[in-house]
Amino acid sequence: MSERELPPLNALRAFEAVARRQSVSAAAGELHVTHGAISRQLRLLEEALGRPLFTRQGRGLQLTAAGTQLHEGTSAAFGQLRDSWAGLRRGSSAPFVLGCSGSLLARWVIPRLDRLARDLPDLQLHLSAQEDPLTPALAELDGALLLAAPPWPANWQVTELAAEWIGPVLSPRYAGWSRLAGQPARALLDEAVLHTASRPQAWRDWASAAGLPGPPTASGQGFAHLYYLLEAALAGLGVAIAPAPLVADDLAAGRLLAPWGFQPTPARWILATPQRGKDPRAPGLASWLQRELAMDEQTAPLAGSA
Repeated sequence: MSERELPPLNALRAFEAVARRQSVSAAAGELHVTHGAISRQLRLLEEALGRPLFTRQGRGLQLTAAGTQLHEGTSAAFGQLRDSWAGLRRGSSAPFVLGCSGSLLARWVIPRLDRLARDLPDLQLHLSAQEDPLTPALAELDGALLLAAPPWPANWQVTELAAEWIGPVLSPRYAGWSRLAGQPARALLDEAVLHTASRPQAWRDWASAAGLPGPPTASGQGFAHLYYLLEAALAGLGVAIAPAPLVADDLAAGRLLAPWGFQPTPARWILATPQRGKDPRAPGLASWLQRELAMDEQTAPLAGSA
């Protein structure tokens, strides 16, 4: 290979993925090839260069000095390629791919799609259910709507949209409502409340913010996702815990009650976009999301009695 000749693009792409993920297996999964295929591409580069690019460190990989130099170059080059491709896609009226959890999608985003289309008629939105967008999968999206707590990963562009407020909610049809009506929030400490595996700390966070000594001690029925939890509350099966915006419509319609109000948590509603150049569509979407969340806060009681 002459000094001016480039190694195969596939080999450079494999190297860049391994260097970024610090794992051959993770790079193979990202590129949808086998572990052996990645290893062969790395050997090809090392043989052409005459020097190792990685050393083994425990069960992981460590870049050598040559590997570090090559990674700086490949990272910048592939970043420019991604930016150019993203710009071309936007120029061809490609949709803005927004990821969010299934619960946010069903309970908050979909009911507002008509309003979003009216307010942002030039934004072609494609929704992608992502139960765990806090992964490298974000790089395949144009943005992700998340409920998450800082600090934010350094390779993300994050716009904070609103503070998260959570609180207990129940249906007026719940059999225990007559017993709980008019009682302070501490009455819930002995209640067998509903909970969700996707947010196991929610009751603890609410109790701490409400100044209570701890979360409810009796565990009621559990659900895999927040969406199922809120459906159970609507069916009158018990007291659930929920972010205020996800129940704003139900509170306004009287389908759910929030007699003890909502309390702030360390989490934030955020719009996260990959660190690959600024998407001109993201600021307009972020502003719209902020306005919608602010409207929801106006319909929900943001403080309750302990």
